[in-house]
Amino acid sequence: MRRAPLLERIIKASSKEGEIVLDPFCGCGTTIAVAHRFKRNWIGIDITYLAIDVIKKRLDKNGIKEGTDFVIDGEPKDVYSAEKLAGQDPFQFQLWCVSKLDATPSQTKTGDQGIDGIINFVDLTKKDKAGKGIIQVKGTKNVNPAMVRDLKGTMKSQNADFGILITLIKATQGMITEAVKEGYAESTKKIPKIQLLTVEDLFKKPIPIILPGQVLPAYRKPEFKKEQKELFLK
Repeated sequence: MRRAPLLERIIKASSKEGEIVLDPFCGCGTTIAVAHRFKRNWIGIDITYLAIDVIKKRLDKNGIKEGTDFVIDGEPKDVYSAEKLAGQDPFQFQLWCVSKLDATPSQTKTGDQGIDGIINFVDLTKKDKAGKGIIQVKGTKNVNPAMVRDLKGTMKSQNADFGILITLIKATQGMITEAVKEGYAESTKKIPKIQLLTVEDLFKKPIPIILPGQVLPAYRKPEFKKEQKELFLK
């Protein structure tokens, strides 16, 4: 776990083991991570699902498990609460959906070029080529084939290898037909170029989705040696 000397001193000086540390604006979760390490109980509060996702991944990386060591209060627990979030705050709904796929969310409410999330991966079949999948989230029950065609256009403009469309309700037969037309992406796995998911699917374990074998963690991009980058530019 990354050291935070100042917070360590503050927490040790102001609390004892078993007491509660409260961080009402916990951001990336440094305070609660340090509090947990020094055997304090803790409560962290933040307003955005982007921060919650960052904190959850940080804690998990350090062996602090959701459901065992902590619980998240306020995020959707079923389809009904997810639909409520979609109606109340569409942007936070998008962030929540993207976080369920362990993808990197768009951090802007506007100007995201039709991309709500990104999945970066390395494709060993193409000399460590940097690959990209994009996610679009639709928080409406008015679903139609135009949504799939819109995703196709975004994939083309962003040079994405595959796309995922998340909707509140099941896709229509027309949407499924449009998705199937795109076929499969070239990778180490047979990956449909367009995959259709519902909010209900996001609560399943595992989520019914096919991803490349070497997906990178959220918020990270592929890193290549200089000679590899030059190769891709040719």
